[in-house]
Amino acid sequence: MRPCRARRDLIKLSMVAVQKALDEQGKATKVIMQVHDELVFEVPESEVEWVRTEVPRIMASVADLKVPLLAEVGFGPNWEQAH
Repeated sequence: MRPCRARRDLIKLSMVAVQKALDEQGKATKVIMQVHDELVFEVPESEVEWVRTEVPRIMASVADLKVPLLAEVGFGPNWEQAH
């Protein structure tokens, strides 16, 4: 089954918005890749709290929908363990 176009568009909008915030704030966090409807980051220890709070807020604000748009954060040394 293919993901709906809206979901693909939302993750693209999220990726652009998060990268813009990272650039504007001079963060060292890097967007590494997109996996389906997830973004994977490389995060320095000093920026973990910023990523934990700001990335979901940024991602949830990329579209004005009739239903809430939620973003969750998981941390780990690799993608598998972050789940």
